[in-house]
Amino acid sequence: MEALIFIGIPGSGKTTYYREHFASTHTHISLDVVGTREREDVMIREALAAKRPFVIDNTNITRADRARYIARAKAAGYRVAGYFFPTEVRTAIGRNNHRTDKKALVVPAILRSYKRLEPPTLDEGFDALEEVVSRKP
Repeated sequence: MEALIFIGIPGSGKTTYYREHFASTHTHISLDVVGTREREDVMIREALAAKRPFVIDNTNITRADRARYIARAKAAGYRVAGYFFPTEVRTAIGRNNHRTDKKALVVPAILRSYKRLEPPTLDEGFDALEEVVSRKP
């Protein structure tokens, strides 16, 4: 049983990475898709109860954001891995401006996320951390 927590500012390539690497094996849980924390919570509960692997595809830019997912998954006996998407802010803004899958964010929102970003560390409770460096502009 595996829970993956994606970490990165908007436009860092998290959802694309999910589609390319985990869509066939892990349930996709994203606030962009489900819309509310309540619906997100239902999806997490269902995945945990069914012992299905899942990906939390939100920005998760602070330790506190990640803690809620790590604690629940660990309590259910999951291995928890963090996938960090370090991205230059210019690159993220450029990708955001060319989005076709959803509405682009305003630039100040991306800048706020960038300023608040706390890179993940193993001492948060992760069993593993991966850094995903995108080669795409």
